[in-house]
Amino acid sequence: MKIHIVNYGMGNIFSIQKKIQSRDIILSISSDAQDIINADKIILCGVGHFKKAMDNLNKLNLIEPLNNFALTQKKPVLGICLGMQLMANFSEEGNVKGLGWVEAAVKKFPTRQDKKLKVPHMGWNTVSISKESALMENIDPNDEFYFVHSFFLQPENPENILNETQYIQKFCSAIQQDNIFGVQYHPEKSHDVGQTLLNNFMSL
Repeated sequence: MKIHIVNYGMGNIFSIQKKIQSRDIILSISSDAQDIINADKIILCGVGHFKKAMDNLNKLNLIEPLNNFALTQKKPVLGICLGMQLMANFSEEGNVKGLGWVEAAVKKFPTRQDKKLKVPHMGWNTVSISKESALMENIDPNDEFYFVHSFFLQPENPENILNETQYIQKFCSAIQQDNIFGVQYHPEKSHDVGQTLLNNFMSL
């Protein structure tokens, strides 16, 4: 199996690399469109500003091969943190269009007077599992994942919501739309439960 991690200059790439190394996997990490074309699955990770991420994908000429992979060939894609948000139509962070794979908008957490609930949302939190998915196999609702984000994805279709999490408000923390998967949390920083999720993606 060939898994490709898309390097567009904003990813937590090497932490993910350590988590998915396996004798059964051919792993590539690059900004080369040909590696996307040759892959069986891709991981689109990211940390940082939405507009900058879209600018980088445009400059590297990666949007067309990514769209072809996810929407035409319908091969499995996993977006992590900013990588999931890029799948939306639009983001308030920079007020720009995203890839448009999922009918959704990226929203900023509202400010609160309660100083205990700061933005960004940073640290460990549980996720509720909204529907059955192979990505959630052997993951318990009491398991905690690690989050670092100020924005969250709000899907138009509730059926695409895979996980929800409570922080300031209830928000979508993972999605699944056919072959497209996304998680707001960081499985590469979430110890054993994160390893389980990545293993599940590799086993799809």
